[in-house]
Amino acid sequence: MSKITPCLWFASEAEEAARFYVSLLPDSRIDAVQRSVVDTPSGPAGSILLVQFTLAGQSYLALNGGSRPDFTHAVSFMIDCETQAEVDRLWDALLEGGEPDQCGWLRDRYGLSWQIVPSILPKLFAGPDRAGAERAMRAMMQMVKLDGEVLQRAYDGATA
Repeated sequence: MSKITPCLWFASEAEEAARFYVSLLPDSRIDAVQRSVVDTPSGPAGSILLVQFTLAGQSYLALNGGSRPDFTHAVSFMIDCETQAEVDRLWDALLEGGEPDQCGWLRDRYGLSWQIVPSILPKLFAGPDRAGAERAMRAMMQMVKLDGEVLQRAYDGATA
């Protein structure tokens, strides 16, 4: 386990959420499921308390805490996507039962915030053409789900 492991608090759906998340990305798995040995606010003895899982190589802990917290965009998970097909697949999966936001952000069915980002985006923002970077940024600000090809065309100065 990593020295620092993000812990995600759920009301009672820690295992469901962890299984969903690990189904989306390679190098992901459920590592352990721990049941409570006593009654807790999250459930009776024997109910699932903790789920240790690995998501794209990063260790996480999901905790059933008995009440659902309010997650905010102040903490989010960014997924770097090599292709638009990957952006589309992850966006659609995570958005099911959730809410879209602008600039590639969404809140999933459990309330967690995600950024689904084409790998090209930071390269465009850091590119040598500052006017192109500005055009790409303005294009991104108009999007909900990000489209890498559209962002590249904006950077290049191509019109729609």
